[in-house]
Amino acid sequence: MPAPGTPTTASKLEDELDGWLSAAALTKSPDVRAVIAPHAGYSYSGRCAAYAFGNIDPTNISRVFLLGPSHHYYTPKCALSRATVYSTPIGDLPVDLEVIEELKATGKFEFMDLNVDEAEHSMEMHLPYLSKVFQGHNVKVVPILVGAVNSQNEAMYGQLLAKYV
Repeated sequence: MPAPGTPTTASKLEDELDGWLSAAALTKSPDVRAVIAPHAGYSYSGRCAAYAFGNIDPTNISRVFLLGPSHHYYTPKCALSRATVYSTPIGDLPVDLEVIEELKATGKFEFMDLNVDEAEHSMEMHLPYLSKVFQGHNVKVVPILVGAVNSQNEAMYGQLLAKYV
């Protein structure tokens, strides 16, 4: 079930994303390494999110790490997805299974159950924007659900992920 304020048809969603990205009128930059975007329903934050996603130049990007806070599932760790693809109404995003396996091998991550993954909207709201921005480009996503991590674990996860930046 989509988050409140989310369009219900693919064409309406694509039109809204196109409109917001166009209105943001940002220049695409190859220097963008990270974005921080809101994850409320699009009627609340879609326009704002366009300013986060609108300057991404997808030309030389092959992998996107998608970190979202856990709203309904408690874990003191970060959790990885078991999904192989994240589907959106405007296109699918394959999960980078190689990186998921590398992160799993560290022993520092857990896996989300599929129902936890499907219920969490913090990452879901970014997927259509990613699908739109990366249309026509080969990109994979690495979804990571961020739990109630303490500062020591924040630093540890930062070190584990730093090699990919």
